[in-house]
Amino acid sequence: MFKAILISNDNQTYQAKLSQLNQTQLPSGDVTVKISYSSLNYKDGLAISGKGPVVRSFPMVPGIDFVGTIIQSQSAQYKVGDNVLLNGWGVGERHWGGLAQFASVDSQWLIPMPVKFTEKQTMAIGTAGYTAMLAVMALEKNGITPQSGKILVTGANGGVGSFAIAILAKLGYQVTASTGRVQEHDYLMQLGANEIIDRNELSSPGKPLQKERWAGVIDSVGSHTLANACASTIYGGTVAACGLAQGMDFNSSVAPFILRGITLAGIDSVMRCYADRIDAWQRLSDLLDSSLLDKISTEISLSDVITTIPQLMQGKIRGRIIVDVNR
Repeated sequence: MFKAILISNDNQTYQAKLSQLNQTQLPSGDVTVKISYSSLNYKDGLAISGKGPVVRSFPMVPGIDFVGTIIQSQSAQYKVGDNVLLNGWGVGERHWGGLAQFASVDSQWLIPMPVKFTEKQTMAIGTAGYTAMLAVMALEKNGITPQSGKILVTGANGGVGSFAIAILAKLGYQVTASTGRVQEHDYLMQLGANEIIDRNELSSPGKPLQKERWAGVIDSVGSHTLANACASTIYGGTVAACGLAQGMDFNSSVAPFILRGITLAGIDSVMRCYADRIDAWQRLSDLLDSSLLDKISTEISLSDVITTIPQLMQGKIRGRIIVDVNR
């Protein structure tokens, strides 16, 4: 028997609760992982709260990422005892995920755990840090350098935002952090932000073309915020879109694209190929100081998950929430 958060939808009653399950109930997979840590991401909040159509089948164990040790393997790539990491691939949506003590998954979804970090540190980075790194790499791919100009990071106090600021600062970029919690000024400055703006500057409908302000943007918010970010990106700039905390809508125009030649780069962390994952995690290993991870993350137990979700959905969580699934 093992503990897991289980989401059910019986007789149209949507419910998530801490449950006791049997390993025989695990879905099919060629490896079984004893999970050490998972984390809480916005998508997990949507799944557990039922506020978004994330879960594709029921019952479902949520948790889009985890780190742990392989205890059974039919894979030629991994053996028993290997420490592994998983981000995305539909776990927690279509396939049982990481908010549990065990997972049975396809070995092709895994990558080796980075040797620089402990299991806890790896999950402190998790999908949020991995996604932020992919977004920074998209800016680099399009030629956005520290000399290009300021970079805007929206949703700055969240997991993706926190890591985006830290990574960009390490690389020498000038970072403008947009947040709804300006009282977190000291935290954002410690991460490396150069200036902080109130998210209200961006969160309402705006003109299709605005004053040029940023060479690049990493946006985890969507909706009007993303539209305004595009409208105020300088000629030839790049906007990396990776989230929808404000909404999935995008009420913009073609003006920034055809008059300023900006690029809107979509960042999908779920289905990225193995090579991109390895590249992103290697960059994270090279750039992140382990001491930073304590500033960005807070640890909770599996039994704390459901009561923490409302705070996550209300934008009251700073940085990352790591889940120790074994306490």
